[in-house]
Amino acid sequence: MNFTSYPSVSSVTPARALRRLAGGVVVALAAAGSLGIAAPAMAQSDGGTKVGFVSVERIIRDSAPAKAAVARIDAEFKKREAELQDLANRLRSQSEQYDRDIAVMSESDRIRRQRELSTLDSDFQRKRIEFQEDLNRRRNEEMSKVFEQADLVIKQIAESQNYDLVLQEAITVSPRVDITDQVIKALDARR
Repeated sequence: MNFTSYPSVSSVTPARALRRLAGGVVVALAAAGSLGIAAPAMAQSDGGTKVGFVSVERIIRDSAPAKAAVARIDAEFKKREAELQDLANRLRSQSEQYDRDIAVMSESDRIRRQRELSTLDSDFQRKRIEFQEDLNRRRNEEMSKVFEQADLVIKQIAESQNYDLVLQEAITVSPRVDITDQVIKALDARR
């Protein structure tokens, strides 16, 4: 179903997802830098700092709300994508036919067919750009809903399990601090 000149409906860049989920309780790496200063004071007062980690990529890939959002987007854009593919095939076919016939065409026919191909190509490019913009807008709308749900779930988990800090980005993560599975289970249960 994917047309080669644009990304698939289900692709969400990790950078965009990380920026989206950065709100609320999920703290970016800047907060991790302050952990070195705040941790000794917290460790002395309450026995240690409880840190958790959430993988945004896994939430986008594995959670039911994200999968449902991708399915809605696929269904919504399937017809337009097929129409765009048909237009691309027609353009390719007419261009190949033009290349085969150019040697035997009169000058006026050659100019007319070039204009037709140029018009068809312009139409295709315009529709492709409109499609991509609409697709990106809808993907952002749907994923922002998923991110809002994830933010709420992460806050609930952080509060109920007394996490002092929840990170979304790290160079290395121990499985004992990774709460992504809990977040995904909670998101799936909300459906």
